[in-house]
Amino acid sequence: MKNKNPLYKVLNWRLLVQWSFLGWCIFLGVQFALFVGYYEAAGQGTYYPRPPGVEAFLPIGALVSLKALLTSGYFDPVHPAALVLFLTFLAMALLTRKSFCSWLCPVGTLEEGMWKLGKKIFGRNYRIWSWLDQLLRVGKYALLLFFAKLILFDMPVAALQGFLKAPYWAIADVKMLHFFTGMSTTSLLVIGVLALLSVVYQNFWCRYLCPYGALLCLLSFFSPLRIVRQHHSCTACGACSRACPARIDVQLKTAVCSVECTGCLTCVDSCPQPDTLVIGFWRRPLPSWLFALLVIGLFSGGVLLGMLSGHWETSLTPADYQRLIPLATRLGH
Repeated sequence: MKNKNPLYKVLNWRLLVQWSFLGWCIFLGVQFALFVGYYEAAGQGTYYPRPPGVEAFLPIGALVSLKALLTSGYFDPVHPAALVLFLTFLAMALLTRKSFCSWLCPVGTLEEGMWKLGKKIFGRNYRIWSWLDQLLRVGKYALLLFFAKLILFDMPVAALQGFLKAPYWAIADVKMLHFFTGMSTTSLLVIGVLALLSVVYQNFWCRYLCPYGALLCLLSFFSPLRIVRQHHSCTACGACSRACPARIDVQLKTAVCSVECTGCLTCVDSCPQPDTLVIGFWRRPLPSWLFALLVIGLFSGGVLLGMLSGHWETSLTPADYQRLIPLATRLGH
């Protein structure tokens, strides 16, 4: 049997990373709100530096920046961290499957907390009929196709450059902040409905609607890492299949190739037989703790590379923000 000591359960380390990262995102959000508030008050009060990490919440703009980089070699200096983080998350999907979703994504963390709460309240999480589940899963790919067509195929290079140099893109992060701090009734209603659905159904948003997750799904298919089951020691107890948040029937697989696998390692931790369910490169096992370090290392390495290469801090000056932030409520309307 496996060691029962919580220190040996990678799931506990994943939860620690998840909630620590969520806390860090909240901290960055508060710091950014104070930064914006300083300029909205015309420089009155205490100045707080702008945290570049908030640009992680600009994935659509990052996709525009990526096309500009690929088509003209132009690395956007206004929101460089957005592209650095976007590329980092893509690299994580290629190497460590959808580990961003299960280890770092703040939305994924909140969703996991909600369905676990629902499980405590109702004693279970409900499942959508199999035929409807497969139909609904098309939704996130349809949204991804919409953005990909709009930006990667329909948007000419001149329009890309115009967007990246426009005042709206310069304060896209400020517009994002205003969305969260001044939500409309419709936005609150939609988010409330999605939250309630996530309490009842596991990872409703992530499974059916998240276009970012759909992109990582496609890239993760090429990842060399797989959950691998050793037939000779497997007792077919089904614990892995019951535990999988992505609803993958792990006990019937030799290697889990599904793009829905997030690399959360919940199935690995749930297996009662040692070294029977492992994550590895094709069939070569990788210790769970090493996989966790690889996930954290890839993210940290991407951020560090962005900093060292000079693609992290914005090129906007305090004078730019003094001019643009007061206009934020009018730009884009």
